[in-house]
Amino acid sequence: MEKLRIVFMGTPEFAVGILDAIVKDGKHEVVGVITAVDKPAGRGQKIKYSAVKEYAIEKGLRLLQPSNLKSEDFLEELKSLNANLQVVVAFRMLPKVVWAMPKYGTFNLHASLLPNYRGAAPINWAIINGETKTGVTTFFIDEKIDTGAMILSKEINISENETAGELHDKLMVLGCEAVVETLDKISQGDVTAIIQQDTPEIKTAYKLDRENCKIDFNRGIDEAYNLIRGLSPYPSAYCFFKDGDEEWNVKIYEVRKEVVDHDLEFGSVVTTKKEMKIAVSGGFIHVISIQFPGKKKMLIHELLNGMTFSDQAKAV
Repeated sequence: MEKLRIVFMGTPEFAVGILDAIVKDGKHEVVGVITAVDKPAGRGQKIKYSAVKEYAIEKGLRLLQPSNLKSEDFLEELKSLNANLQVVVAFRMLPKVVWAMPKYGTFNLHASLLPNYRGAAPINWAIINGETKTGVTTFFIDEKIDTGAMILSKEINISENETAGELHDKLMVLGCEAVVETLDKISQGDVTAIIQQDTPEIKTAYKLDRENCKIDFNRGIDEAYNLIRGLSPYPSAYCFFKDGDEEWNVKIYEVRKEVVDHDLEFGSVVTTKKEMKIAVSGGFIHVISIQFPGKKKMLIHELLNGMTFSDQAKAV
């Protein structure tokens, strides 16, 4: 087994779990960590470090934060690390001069069973589309996004009530196993990469935006339910509540569904002192936690302690 000299590239919490697994595995050396540049965040616009940067500092790892991945200074510094492999988890698209630099190339961990759900939000879209299985895939990076030759994949079940946050945590654990296994295969010269086959049936993990995060209560119960749990806790599904002359843009985080016949108009909001449900085709979406503008996220009974809605209230 050849000891690998690894440059790791990543930014969010998901990537930290994978980097930590490589460090704890101890068979190979992490010679450098590359993450996003620091950015101001929140109302105070304070400079916020990425989760990967915080981990790298804590562990005393060599850290690079290039703003331009093609700059001569960065490329010289990267080359000086003398890595023979690069590992990418939730970073950004790399120029060929970077991903082709090491002897063994660069591999990426993607949180889906490729070729399905290439793109920015694979965890969310697997739930939004009602999938019952997903997984992780390691693959060698090429010129396009998430299209490179696959090294290995690992599959996991998605439960009926699982949220994107819960699935994220499970896939991070699975991803740790996949990356460590991939490193072993590469170091032992035991990789048989499989070219991805494109078909018209491939599903895409589109970038999440204002349009595709909005709940449409005119659609079926499963579609509304899956969208809400697929966007919980982040970036969260939203809709507008209308009651008389008032209208609020609200975020809905947790729900349960009730499959039942009813004759209410879709989007009708039905409340008691402790419960809120919204009529959809095939039943009701019961709201468990919600956030109104200017308020913190709260359980529905907390909201209904201070707010009341008329029989004409609607969610649109």
